[in-house]
Amino acid sequence: MTAPPALFEKHPIRRVYDEETETWWFSVVDVVQVLTQQPDALTARKYWNKLKERLAKEGSQLVTNCHQLKMAAADSKQRLTDAATAESLLRLIQSIPSPKAEPIKLWLAKVGYERIQEIADPSRSLDRARAIWQKHGRSEKWIAQRMTGQETRNKLTDYWASHDIRQGEEFAILTNLIHQEWAGVSIKAHKTMKGLKDHNLRDHMSEAELIFTALAELSTRQIAEAEAAEGMAENSRAAKQGGTIAKHARSALEAKTGKPVVTGESFLPPRDAAKAIKKGRKA
Repeated sequence: MTAPPALFEKHPIRRVYDEETETWWFSVVDVVQVLTQQPDALTARKYWNKLKERLAKEGSQLVTNCHQLKMAAADSKQRLTDAATAESLLRLIQSIPSPKAEPIKLWLAKVGYERIQEIADPSRSLDRARAIWQKHGRSEKWIAQRMTGQETRNKLTDYWASHDIRQGEEFAILTNLIHQEWAGVSIKAHKTMKGLKDHNLRDHMSEAELIFTALAELSTRQIAEAEAAEGMAENSRAAKQGGTIAKHARSALEAKTGKPVVTGESFLPPRDAAKAIKKGRKA
């Protein structure tokens, strides 16, 4: 989801938020322009392209960790640009001699300060989220299940992060693998069913969908821990097995009730949902 640029000393730094992996991605060219104090983005882009070639020859992981994401260009059109996480940007800063190096490091820390506070005191995040969901009319029962599911999710991603899974693309691959296995549809297809675009799928799940998502992710983590899963191959197997456990439970419930767990119902206004679903079918 594209967000308004963050400002560093009046210089806009474009950014995109990946809701599935809960990660901020920043425009590399924008950061390079600040570090090199170039007068325009074109000059900064040329500098970055040369630096990228050098880093690639040196086998730097920094280049591999960059992804091309659509961000608003000078002409206001969405164009692909190299993007990196705050962690990768801190490594990039070390490669560019600049008087702005320390200030931008502090800026990155400040941008992520709210997240740091939430890690130190999770109640901050929970209280903020609860207030938003209440404002949107969610029931206390739904909010409780959503918060429980998020805690389960956080424990799983903490395991991945400490067992050779890269935040970003690899988190997304494993998350989708779990979802595909338990729900029978990909995350993208599930969002299309609900008429969602720039929305967090979990914020539009039913209570049952939240419960089975949590079961799948809890099972995945416990299997991974039991097998000491390391890296993508082993964690992919754990993800598939964890998803399968939730799939069997879903199938058993559906057989008893005659009702599907995975549905197109969402919290969007009916008219907006109908328009989005219709548009999704045409795409």
